[in-house]
Amino acid sequence: MNIDFNKNEDHNKLLLSDLKKKLLQVYKGGGEKRIEKHHAKGKMTARERIAYLLDKGNSIEIATFAGHNMYKEHGGCPSGGVIVKIGYVSGKQCVVVANDATVKAGAWFPITGKKNLRAQEIAMDNRLPIIYLVDSAGVYLPMQDEIFPDKEHFGRIFRNNAQMSSMGITQISAVMGSCVAGGAYLPIMSDEAIMVDKTSSIFLAGSYLVKAAIGESIDNETLGGATTHNTISGVADYKAKDDKDALDKIKKIIAKIGDYDKAGFNRIKATKPKLNEEDIFGILPDLRHEPYDMHEIINRLVDNSEFEAYKADYGKTLICGYARIDGWAVGIVANQRKMVKNAKGEMQFGGVIYSDSADKATRFIANCNQKKIPLVFLQDVTGFMVGSKSEHAGIIKDGAKMVNAVSNSVVPKFTIIIGNSYGAGNYAMCGKAYDPRLIVAWPSANLAVMSGASAAKVLLQIETASLKKKGETITKKQEDALFNKIKNRYDNQISPYYAASRIWTDAIINPLNTRKWISMGIEAANHAPIKKSFSMGILQV
Repeated sequence: MNIDFNKNEDHNKLLLSDLKKKLLQVYKGGGEKRIEKHHAKGKMTARERIAYLLDKGNSIEIATFAGHNMYKEHGGCPSGGVIVKIGYVSGKQCVVVANDATVKAGAWFPITGKKNLRAQEIAMDNRLPIIYLVDSAGVYLPMQDEIFPDKEHFGRIFRNNAQMSSMGITQISAVMGSCVAGGAYLPIMSDEAIMVDKTSSIFLAGSYLVKAAIGESIDNETLGGATTHNTISGVADYKAKDDKDALDKIKKIIAKIGDYDKAGFNRIKATKPKLNEEDIFGILPDLRHEPYDMHEIINRLVDNSEFEAYKADYGKTLICGYARIDGWAVGIVANQRKMVKNAKGEMQFGGVIYSDSADKATRFIANCNQKKIPLVFLQDVTGFMVGSKSEHAGIIKDGAKMVNAVSNSVVPKFTIIIGNSYGAGNYAMCGKAYDPRLIVAWPSANLAVMSGASAAKVLLQIETASLKKKGETITKKQEDALFNKIKNRYDNQISPYYAASRIWTDAIINPLNTRKWISMGIEAANHAPIKKSFSMGILQV
């Protein structure tokens, strides 16, 4: 191993170690004391409930870092106050959503709503059964204006409940604590609802509000406890004696669901990469602007390290080709990060999309749609090539064709942000706005309009020009201080944790788990047969 490999390996493994430390902190939810109080009530935590419900084996967690370093003035909201996992219940792949009552009694912050909608979007896109483990005090009132009335707010949850019901997607709810006000509709709009005796309740208004509103004195258990809703109102379908009993009932219900229609994506017996996957840590540079050969990454992600390149000698700054990941046939579109030479003998910058690269990718994406092959995008992109030569060659037109192909693709898309994800390159390489079924980042990822240094230079030029217009001057020392201030602020915003906290990505993952995420994602997508034909509409050719 050379010096650069060892240096890269040390750097990337430190990033991974930092990820693991942050995850351990997030897993504590509202903290040890609140967990103890939760246990004292005879209740399992959200993570304990999911662990008991899911079969042992593979599972992936969505938006673990939702709310990370947000809402500090409100005491924070770890994981957005809700845990979301894709895993297996009685052998069937499902989405599980569990309110974390150790975080503000499971109250809904704005990010909680966004995370719940993302969970439902995954269930709807892939036609997966979805299970809700409800234990929530409802909307977090100090921020009600940011969670209550808009299209992508709290009410959209119930609209999605209704939509999923009409689509035939199974929805099961277990009320394992509070379920109040508007939130009370969620379990009742599910196919079947379970309530835990003595610890769960469902009502539009609790006893205090009932007293204030109509003067009636009544306790919460009589008003809307498990016995009331199983014997009097008929709101619930099953009464469980405790959390485990409720979860066991869910397992039995899911076990009886019939088989699903399949999309029919091609899969054979999986083989591991021939090349050592751990080498990824040494291949990936410690600095985002340094070049490397993306083929070396691909060969450590795909089965048997076999990759069939498409148009290998054309449009070299984008690598396109076919491979298998955990047995699934995939089409890969990846940014080449080393300098390459085009057919004219001209050098092209790695990580930049040129006209010929965009043209190649457009054709390849169309081919994958024709063959019903899922697409995997490996992002390390700084954007499209700029300058008069590129503009005169029609880079905007070719870039638009690629964006059109990505936008109209009907096969499932999966995006892995390995390094840079800047500007329009993020869009063309299937960023969050282009509906990837799953989008994850490695700890080495950066997401922004441009790099921190580039943004700082632009903003500094604007700032100094503004000062000069006012007749003011700025010294070199002041200029450097202003540059560093702008760059530090911007660098914080391009962090993968900043993106993950806002659910611009579904997760920050260990690179060695990439194959698992893609495989489980394609398995989920296989539940949803493709019913649309691929069409790119009107294009300037």
